[in-house]
Amino acid sequence: MNKYFSEKEFTCSGKNCYHKMNTQLIEMLNVARELAGVPFIITSSYRDAETNAKAGGKPNSAHLRGNAVDISCTSSCNRMVIIDALIIAGFNRIGIAKTFIHCDIDELLPQDVMWLY
Repeated sequence: MNKYFSEKEFTCSGKNCYHKMNTQLIEMLNVARELAGVPFIITSSYRDAETNAKAGGKPNSAHLRGNAVDISCTSSCNRMVIIDALIIAGFNRIGIAKTFIHCDIDELLPQDVMWLY
């Protein structure tokens, strides 16, 4: 069930890419959103290779497989709430930037990590 996110929030190069997203990721995002009690604004989801390169993504980015999203966040209070909710929901790959939080469930990449951009 997708309670908090509409398909149109998942785009790549202006095209809907919801169908390319990992359904487990969407389910976990819904759990985290419920726990956090604050909106999650998706700024990046699935990326094709060209979009990933333009965004400065790594060649093996989880975004390329629909296993990742970036959530807009500029408030330190919301950052704490969102990260806490992501961890409780089961995310164990989280990247923290000044304006967004990356989370993914890509099993091809190192697990139990949190990094800064």
